Amino acid sequence: MKRIKIGKLEIISLLDGFIKLDGGAMFGVIPKPLWTRLTPSDERNRITIAMRPLLIIHPDANILIDTGIGNKYDEKFADIYGVDRKPGIENDIKKSGFTPEDIDIVINTHLHFDHAGGNTIKRGNEIFLTFPNATYIVQKLEWEIALNPDPRSKASYIKENFMPVKESGKLKIIDGEMEILSGVKCIKTGGHTEGHQIVVIDSDNNGALYWGDLMPTIAHLKTPYIMGYDIFPLDVMREKEKYIKLVQEKNYISFFEHDPLVCCGYIAGEGKKIHIQRME
Repeated sequence: MKRIKIGKLEIISLLDGFIKLDGGAMFGVIPKPLWTRLTPSDERNRITIAMRPLLIIHPDANILIDTGIGNKYDEKFADIYGVDRKPGIENDIKKSGFTPEDIDIVINTHLHFDHAGGNTIKRGNEIFLTFPNATYIVQKLEWEIALNPDPRSKASYIKENFMPVKESGKLKIIDGEMEILSGVKCIKTGGHTEGHQIVVIDSDNNGALYWGDLMPTIAHLKTPYIMGYDIFPLDVMREKEKYIKLVQEKNYISFFEHDPLVCCGYIAGEGKKIHIQRME
């Protein structure tokens, strides 16, 4: 875990473990000889990615951004995706000095299973909210798509991850940009999914940006390096360039949800010289 002070807020990068996804799908049109320079693949052409939810300790609430993959998968699913969830988000939350019951707000960047799977938890044959006291925040368009996904996206939306939230009355739908609490703002970017959102954090002239799947790893820093999973690739490139400019102008920290080695850093340089300055 990495703990960082941003003005009046404390930010804690958590880890819900690792999964493996097809390298070609993770880099779209980028040829394999190029992306393997940045991240190696296994014998099944899969690359390892992390799942890094973010905990924000705000004076008014404890906010969790994304929840990892959860525990509701079977052996076949675990084999396909190479799930290695030890120790899991619940353990990291406890190591941070909190419990799942202490979480007041959950923000889902989107509802794919590796971002919203931990919204709920399976105990025995029953499913419960992992964070029973939290309000769960989702973009309106993302919610609508999750309920009726297209055939291309259907496998990524598992209703056990989000329907219990709706049924509990804990779901909060927002539409577009919204400040959730002072200094914590959701911004709909679309691109990866139509309802995808990022989270911008700002306190006392310090700030951070949680990229979600707009820039999943530091290997996706360059504009054309986007995923085959992205529904609207040109939107991803446009929004990525826009927010790279923002974090550079404001000297914000970038948090990368899926990078297996780097949870956060500063984006420096431009063009062919753009790179990540890792935080010690």
